[in-house]
Amino acid sequence: MSANSFADELRGRADEVIAALFSARPDLLTPVPSDFSALAARANSTPSLMRIMESLNKHQLEIITAVATLGEPFAKSELVAVTDTSAGAELETLWEFGLVYKDGTKFRAPSNLRNLLGDEPAGLGPVSPKKIDFKALKDLPKDSALVLERLIWGPPRGQVTSVKAPGKAISWLLEHDYLLAMDSHTVVLPREVGMHLRGGKIYKELTPKAPTFVGVARKQKDVDRAAIANISTFLRWCEELAHNWSDEPPLALRSGGLGVRDLKRTAEHLGIDEVCAGFVAEVLYLGGLIVIDTDDQILPTNSFDIWMTRSLEERWETLIGLWLETSRVAGLIGKSDLKNVAPLGPELDRTGIASMRRVSLSLLSQNQEKDPDLQTLQEIIRWKAPQRFSAEYIEWTLREAEWLGITGQGAISSFGIAFLNGTEDLGVENALPKPVDHILIQADNSAIAPGPLTLELSNELGTIADIESRGGATVYRFSEGSIRRGLDHGKTGDQIKDFLKRTSKTPVPQPLEYLINDVAKRHGRLRVGSSHSYIRCEDEGLVAQILHDRKIESLRLRKLAPQVLISDLDVNEVIATLREASYLPAIENAGGILISAPAIRRAKARPRPPRVLSETQTPSAVIATSAVRALRAGEKASSHKPREVPRTTANETLDLLHQYIEEEASLTIGYADTNGGVSNRLIDPISISLGTLTARDHATGEIASFRIPRITGVSPAK
Repeated sequence: MSANSFADELRGRADEVIAALFSARPDLLTPVPSDFSALAARANSTPSLMRIMESLNKHQLEIITAVATLGEPFAKSELVAVTDTSAGAELETLWEFGLVYKDGTKFRAPSNLRNLLGDEPAGLGPVSPKKIDFKALKDLPKDSALVLERLIWGPPRGQVTSVKAPGKAISWLLEHDYLLAMDSHTVVLPREVGMHLRGGKIYKELTPKAPTFVGVARKQKDVDRAAIANISTFLRWCEELAHNWSDEPPLALRSGGLGVRDLKRTAEHLGIDEVCAGFVAEVLYLGGLIVIDTDDQILPTNSFDIWMTRSLEERWETLIGLWLETSRVAGLIGKSDLKNVAPLGPELDRTGIASMRRVSLSLLSQNQEKDPDLQTLQEIIRWKAPQRFSAEYIEWTLREAEWLGITGQGAISSFGIAFLNGTEDLGVENALPKPVDHILIQADNSAIAPGPLTLELSNELGTIADIESRGGATVYRFSEGSIRRGLDHGKTGDQIKDFLKRTSKTPVPQPLEYLINDVAKRHGRLRVGSSHSYIRCEDEGLVAQILHDRKIESLRLRKLAPQVLISDLDVNEVIATLREASYLPAIENAGGILISAPAIRRAKARPRPPRVLSETQTPSAVIATSAVRALRAGEKASSHKPREVPRTTANETLDLLHQYIEEEASLTIGYADTNGGVSNRLIDPISISLGTLTARDHATGEIASFRIPRITGVSPAK
């Protein structure tokens, strides 16, 4: 039977086939089309076709491109003849996707598909308006043969100085219709000539299968050991970054995001490179654990404190779930040729990235205990989705999966597999080392944490010491700057010494006590306030030293009194510059009272995670089936649309309803909603009770109740 149109062919498909179409192309489902004509129009629209084309693998793209080179309608045998036998199975898949439809025993393509694939599919030129005699090819001049060789596999167009005087080689081809003149300077190879020279095949070689997965063998035990170390390290990076930004919050750029200088400082504090530091910040930002506050400071939120109360496994699971779903690409940080791309900024969103991450991890899951060869993996993913992913995005995904601990030594870990499978217990908690509640202070003003520290101890120690090296044991270094930071947080020198004596299994060395006493004695001698800002100090010699110090000339200081200097710059900038020059200033308020920084600083703004470019999700089987039912009901309703449902009186309505209940026949009713609007509803009436009609609604397939006073009219559904 021949189909008159794409819509007619869709009407004839079975319900399960339409449900499969909705599953393959979820954009057709929202909203549910009113009838099959609307479905065909949406499926033939350019945006919808572009979406489904992006989901095709390389072989499917080859076959659908080959379809565009054939006349309509075409037989499956014609397609196989210009490709190979694998095209038959792919043609059925393309039919299920609505990229071709059946016309009797042959096939057609939706009209917009050919427009989308262009006028020169597979590098073939336009169809010749003349019949071509290929016998003359036996006398083909050598120079003309070279011209054809350049055009045979595309592009089929070439430029000449003038079509009227193109030279002997091209003149011979034009005379025998082996080239066509498109304009006065362009010639093109006709499609028939191209196919003849290609031996009747559209492609030199088809790629029906993805490349074979290649990788270095790993033992799962070693993979998991490396992965759990990565998990522990990443969670520590998250804690350290949030605590560091609580102590010294960076300022967001005017365009949004983290500046280069602050990113570099954060990377140095964490002991990692800047791209990794940007990635850590991005993951925290996604979870609403850090936020750009109302005063442009980037600070942790109260959600971070809640996150810290959870188990390590829950913390990790939350973060990797966000990473897997986000459309933000941390690998782009600093990559733009035009300007620097900042972490937390608006330029990092890219569509399709979440799909690429899932594809990459799925391949690793199917090839466990293998560290993939990057180039081979890129080729496999490019075969699966050739229109979507670039090679460097795949490289960034693998790198980030390693940082997160989803992989270890390049291969997927059992923790990553458990997460992807939705397992309740991921096994992370049992694999991580238990936290310790003590440190070992060394004679060189350093302290060793023999394992991950408890939350309270880690927070306290991070305030008065800097991390020098990381590993199974973390080394902290006490310095003038770190002790000053503790004093800025309102601690006294005696409190710092008491804390170290309580938590250290080794005695506090005398040089460290001297360092703490010296910094505590000098801390606050120099005070900074707002003038825009001022510097006040009782030591006039120190004031004179600062005034003539070339390292702080940028402050543009001016002496206001023997003990007072003023600056036009902000207080925070004055403080930072003085500290970089090895001075130890403290901040005071308008009353001259020292201000100590709070131990915990949190953003006042509510967490607003960055916008995520969502991707269309595959509908569940229940939703797809319900949509098909609604579509069929809409088709029935639209077929009766020309005839309005006649209005009937209340008595006539009841009589007709009783009649149709006895006959068990379908009918169409006019039904008024709460706003007074009337819509036609196709139903199967069941019973009437207490002024309410119980019936099966064809649009939903469910039993529904209709108030009889709202029924404006009744007519048979024929």
